Amino acid sequence: MDNPDIIIESAVSLAALTSWRIGGVARHLATVSSVVGLQHALQFAEQQRLPVWILGGGSNILMSDAGLNGVVIRMRDQHLHIVEHSDQAHIHIGAGAQMAGTVRRLSKQGWCGLTWAEGLPGTVGGAVYGNAGCYGGEMAQSVASVDIWHQGAVQTQPATHFAFQYRSSAIKAHNAQFMRTGMPIADLGPIVVGATITLQRGDAAALATAMASTAALRRSKTPQGSSCGSVFKNPPGDSAGRLIDAAGLRGYTYGGAMVAEKHANYIVNRGQATSADVLHIMHHVRAQVDRIFGIQLEPEVQLLGDMTL
Repeated sequence: MDNPDIIIESAVSLAALTSWRIGGVARHLATVSSVVGLQHALQFAEQQRLPVWILGGGSNILMSDAGLNGVVIRMRDQHLHIVEHSDQAHIHIGAGAQMAGTVRRLSKQGWCGLTWAEGLPGTVGGAVYGNAGCYGGEMAQSVASVDIWHQGAVQTQPATHFAFQYRSSAIKAHNAQFMRTGMPIADLGPIVVGATITLQRGDAAALATAMASTAALRRSKTPQGSSCGSVFKNPPGDSAGRLIDAAGLRGYTYGGAMVAEKHANYIVNRGQATSADVLHIMHHVRAQVDRIFGIQLEPEVQLLGDMTL
């Protein structure tokens, strides 16, 4: 397909596209840089009668070693457009823009509201989709509206339309049923293609200091090695990492995967981990925490492909 908005490849290993560095082969990978590219990717999937999965930065997913027998659409629209209104800015960002780079760029220009996201992996689209957050902040605090591809066209909906909750949104909840098998084109739900966020004017020097503090905090808590970040959501009034540690699971190892010594809510790929290794640890962690504390941890990571937890 000769189109600058889309590149389609076949039999592509997905491991390198995920932060865990785990995953099998996609039957087709469509890398799209615009809404036009997305439309072509969906048409291709429809012609091939294949389901689709949407992939952002690959930072909050566990990809099956068996791969994905369909079309994986990788969002790479990275445009950023700022409209200033006195001490406020409305900033429109493509779904494929990297969160960390976007936050640094806006902070250097003196726009305040996203310092909590310094160093946050993944893309803007993924952060909106899952209402990413850390260190007291989350996307829902800044998102004004979201652009979605739905029923053959782009629609712009206010943030309230997406029912943002802790590490979730209405879109994520809808798509959860299709993570194993992919979304059939006939059942295709909304796809995030961009978002408008609202930020306030701040002092660039003060923002730089705040960003440096966030970066130092993130380094102090992030273990070395490939991981997806936090594996489980924090239960109300508690911390998943604290519970896992208190259950004596820090350092627990299975196959090529290990509960991180530095932060017990991380599972690290020690080099040759498989999705089966990670799933085994997740099962064991949930069972032990439930047995000891009577608390059922809910995964924050999403499972893509033929896996269950």
